[in-house]
Amino acid sequence: MNLATDKDGYLKHLGDWNPEVAAWLAQSVGVVLTDEHWEVINALRAFYEDTGVSPAMRILVKIVKQKVSIDKGNSIHLLTLFPDNPAKLASKIAGLPRPTNCL
Repeated sequence: MNLATDKDGYLKHLGDWNPEVAAWLAQSVGVVLTDEHWEVINALRAFYEDTGVSPAMRILVKIVKQKVSIDKGNSIHLLTLFPDNPAKLASKIAGLPRPTNCL
């Protein structure tokens, strides 16, 4: 797939995103998307559409608690889906900009 990304692999043009692109982005970082991944991605994209913000971890946990389920809205669960840094990795796969307050 030939898409414009920045040096960290985030899409340069948010309009290039679609589910096929998400699968490609996920594969590029070693993630195989499941229904649980899609729940988080869809909640994240809806939040971004409403706010224009790619959230950091604390807000991502809150979003997942509210929009997906209280059981899935915790750091440990999100780390199993999106290893190392769920906020950054989920935003990348969701085709959103890098969260500004993530190192």
